[in-house]
Amino acid sequence: MIRFECDYTTGAHPKILEALVNTNDEACPGYGVDLHCERARAMLRELCQAPEAGVHFLVGGTQANTTVIAAALRPHQGALCAETGHINTHETGAVEATGHKVLALPAENGKITARQIDRYCQDHYDNEAWEHMVQPGLVYLSQPTELGTVYTLAELEEISQTARRWKLPLFVDGARLAAGLAASDITLPDLARLCDAFYLGGTKAGLLFGEAVVIPNPNLNHDFRYLIKQHGGMLAKGRLLGVQFEAFLKDGLFLEIGRQEVDQALRIRNAFVENGYSLFVDSATNQQFPVLTNGDLAVLSSRYSFEVWAKVDQAHTAVRFCTSWSTTDEDVDALISSIQSLPGRSSGAAGAKGGSKL
Repeated sequence: MIRFECDYTTGAHPKILEALVNTNDEACPGYGVDLHCERARAMLRELCQAPEAGVHFLVGGTQANTTVIAAALRPHQGALCAETGHINTHETGAVEATGHKVLALPAENGKITARQIDRYCQDHYDNEAWEHMVQPGLVYLSQPTELGTVYTLAELEEISQTARRWKLPLFVDGARLAAGLAASDITLPDLARLCDAFYLGGTKAGLLFGEAVVIPNPNLNHDFRYLIKQHGGMLAKGRLLGVQFEAFLKDGLFLEIGRQEVDQALRIRNAFVENGYSLFVDSATNQQFPVLTNGDLAVLSSRYSFEVWAKVDQAHTAVRFCTSWSTTDEDVDALISSIQSLPGRSSGAAGAKGGSKL
């Protein structure tokens, strides 16, 4: 079975493993105050051109999301996000469990707009019962989105301006940011300039585990380590995160991995399109969503693992193929050969608004 269902089916990139092995016998202080974490923080600040930003290493995406959101919000506030956003669909109510409501907005291909944010806030304060309602207190985006689409720099700048006008912190979930950087015109310095917090995800880009949270907003960064501890995120062997991120950031490995993921995914996308298949959504990243006939789905499932995403109609199903740092040319060549030999072709246009998967 050749696996394409997600980007974390295999272990770690060889350079990450090598760094862990080479430092295995070192004795370091715990809880992320070791020299490896400090060096990785300095590297990331330099890459972001944000010398004063807080940088914190957490184990996973849900942990990063809930900790940042809890830090940013007061008890009566909620987080604005796309209806397909990860915090709204596949985090088991983790944000709500911290006492904050997720305020979901209709999304077009996984994205929300500055105009929607502005309208929601205006409607909230125009309502005579505003003080009886959850107050919008933060804007949550993901780059890429759950559907593999990306925000452009112009869109992010407009959203940032709107969020600041309403005094809402802007937080970008970057669980797949390595792929997002490869597929968009947004850079790390752009994120540091326009966001109050964001993170560079490692779990889905070749690390064993780990997310690097960057907090340019000093008010949000204040006492953040208390919240990491309170949310169960302060890893005793914190140096394992620092060592991995040192290797991840060195010589642009994270950019190389992102390009590798995207390049392999676009090969898969092109094979489907060239053979007459429509796409559920127009993704430029390492998640691709062809629409298959049910018969073709059954044929491919016998050799490849991938996500069943959504029923398009009685005869067609949208699926997700996801590439990773370990996706090989041979794996993709095999899949392309299978696509070219399929008897069926999907019909109809894409354009569904989509849903969220892990």
